[in-house]
Amino acid sequence: MLVLVAVVLTVLVTPSASAGAEPPPDGTQRAGTARYSWPLRPVPRVAERFRAPSERWAAGHRGADLVGAPGQEVLAARDGVVAFAGPLAGRGVVSVLHPDGLRTTYEPVTASVTVGDLVARGAMLGTLEPGHAGCPAAACLHWGVRRGEADYLDPLVLVGPGRVRLLPAPARWPW
Repeated sequence: MLVLVAVVLTVLVTPSASAGAEPPPDGTQRAGTARYSWPLRPVPRVAERFRAPSERWAAGHRGADLVGAPGQEVLAARDGVVAFAGPLAGRGVVSVLHPDGLRTTYEPVTASVTVGDLVARGAMLGTLEPGHAGCPAAACLHWGVRRGEADYLDPLVLVGPGRVRLLPAPARWPW
């Protein structure tokens, strides 16, 4: 029961490539699979993964940090409308609202877009700024995604199957 529930939830929550499929090295998706792509190309190394907070107001890591290079192009993960572009708390931030209701956020970025711009998947949003706190390289892109006002999600599920987690089978398996 638990294993089945985990698999069903993964399939329902993950609007991405079929399980086990690897994204092409250029960050694009094959036809008929995910509608999202990586915001950096080539596909970056993940420096820090998403960690959901225990409560909406609690500490966590509401995004994924992707290793890049200062000045590297930051790309729209999907078609959408630029909802925010500018400085926020001392960092450059770009936020894009997508047709499925998700909002992706990219920081620290020197924006080349303005609020209201329509962007296509893969379009340049700006360039990666150096100095993201906790980054093990010269630059990391903090990539976040949320549904609604405060429902933060793991952005990595948008571009791949995510981590496979096996749960223990119940005592009476199969039912």
